[in-house]
Amino acid sequence: MVTFEVPAIVPADPEANISDLLRERVRTTPNLALFSVPDGAGWRNISATDFETAVIALAKGFVAAGVEPGDKVGFIARTTYEWTLVDFALFYAGAVMVPIYETSSPAQIQWIMEDSGAAWLMVESPEHFARVDEVRGDLPLLRDVWQLHLGAIDTLTAQGADVEDAEIERRRNIANGADIATLIYTSGSTGRPKGCVLTHSNFVELTRNAARALHDVVTVPDASTVLFITTAHVFARFISILDIHAGVRTGHQPDTKQLLQALGSFKPTFLLAVPRVFEKVYNSAEQKAEAGGKGKIFRAAAATAIEHSKLLEEGKKIPFGMKLRFALFDKLVYSKLREAMGGNVAYAVSGSAPLGPRLGHFFHSLGVVILEGYGLTETTAPATVNQSDRAKIGTVGPALPGVGVRLADDGEIEVRGINVFKEYWNNPEATAAAFHDGWFRTGDIGSFDSEGFLTITGRKKEIIVTAGGKNVAPAALEDPIRSNPIVGQVVVVGDQKPFISALVTLDPEMLPTWLSNNGLPADLSLADAAENEAVRAEVQVAIDRANAGVSRAESIRKFTILPGEWTEASGHLTPKMSIKRNVILSDFADDIAAIYDEPVQTTNVSLG
Repeated sequence: MVTFEVPAIVPADPEANISDLLRERVRTTPNLALFSVPDGAGWRNISATDFETAVIALAKGFVAAGVEPGDKVGFIARTTYEWTLVDFALFYAGAVMVPIYETSSPAQIQWIMEDSGAAWLMVESPEHFARVDEVRGDLPLLRDVWQLHLGAIDTLTAQGADVEDAEIERRRNIANGADIATLIYTSGSTGRPKGCVLTHSNFVELTRNAARALHDVVTVPDASTVLFITTAHVFARFISILDIHAGVRTGHQPDTKQLLQALGSFKPTFLLAVPRVFEKVYNSAEQKAEAGGKGKIFRAAAATAIEHSKLLEEGKKIPFGMKLRFALFDKLVYSKLREAMGGNVAYAVSGSAPLGPRLGHFFHSLGVVILEGYGLTETTAPATVNQSDRAKIGTVGPALPGVGVRLADDGEIEVRGINVFKEYWNNPEATAAAFHDGWFRTGDIGSFDSEGFLTITGRKKEIIVTAGGKNVAPAALEDPIRSNPIVGQVVVVGDQKPFISALVTLDPEMLPTWLSNNGLPADLSLADAAENEAVRAEVQVAIDRANAGVSRAESIRKFTILPGEWTEASGHLTPKMSIKRNVILSDFADDIAAIYDEPVQTTNVSLG
């Protein structure tokens, strides 16, 4: 059994809780700008002291409303400054937040509120309130619903005016490291969401150690970031807490359509994103160049960037001719992409799915080092991550300090350490099944190199076994296909079938530009585009590229382009945009059956 375990570099403090991180920040740098909030066309800074003052005032409001230490409070909202304000106010009041994705259905809201035993709920919008209202009659424990759009923060703050500071300080200090900090429900990609009990120590110890490991990213002077991934997910939640500990100035932009505008004015030094964001940046730039008659230049620039990065990573000398090409493309292409991201981004932390070496090398040559990491809700987000002075493109890095990672005999990744959750809420059977000799079973398959850098190769439960007995990891095929600009999502199928095939959806955002660039009507519907020969040929290009990386027995022989898209609203994607494979296999069983009903040779799909 291959094991890599890294000792913690910060001594553990079992008495510390998350609120201590803010208190330490205020004591160390009281006037440091900890947040920036939108203010007209610019941003207004909020100091560490002013943030804690607002946190304490809101915490008093929760106390005045009847929230007791240990009470659970649900929260549905987008990624904004108010999200972290409410989060820390609940910590200071001694309460436990139960975040709920802002896209959750009434039934999902009901399940999480009911299972967690939350007696209070705060929502952001009238739409959120309407969804709660549908199921409120089935939630007898629910005492009150506060609405941000109706001024809940101001109202609670006013109600708490008479609560003594000493009461907040008493409540703030009740929890120790072993106590529950938050109850985060899994996204439900493999069934009904389970509540993960994450402790204060999970966050405190991981935060303190990760800040040391990522010191070039988060502890440099004037470090800043814009959060746009949902803070209801553990990935952004952890980063928001890490930012407070490290003194990173944080802004928020919940509307990804406004992201480039926000980056341009905020000018962050690092980003937190999922691979799909980097794919969109690359594909949008490529299609924009194509529309302006500069597609050939962009593709040459991309090829040079990738080759340049590979040589740097291998420690090889850059040929003089490449230096000249690189300098030219830096002026024509790379500098414009850097400027589009604000001009100051030096690092990006990427998680939730593999990024792929191509994009990793491309952005590296732009001057943006993408530090891929790996983790789950049960590991408080990161278990491994590439670091500025220890990174390998195409891997998810080594274990963080205080974390151990090992591979079971069947290749399953197992984790133990300061970041591993305590248990599943009200589910001892699932908790017992999740651990093997004290190590958490992730359900993911991976491999190590000799230096302990981890590479994710697939999900254990998603491994396809063909009728010929060939084991196929879908992710190895899906990730390169998904990088094509017109592909929205893809699911590889073929379990117990004679060959591998795929279901493909088109990207409604990128498709119109691609159609226009290729002399087709930009307003072609998804259904019509799915039948278009030029579109099918482009998808074939993506599939051929993916097939080039696997054996013939693993290659995709046929594919179907579906007439619609998979979204979170349709029930086919999780809030972090991961596919719900089981749901898709069930809902599109007829489409899959149709693929195998016809002989392979009747399709125009290349088999070579």
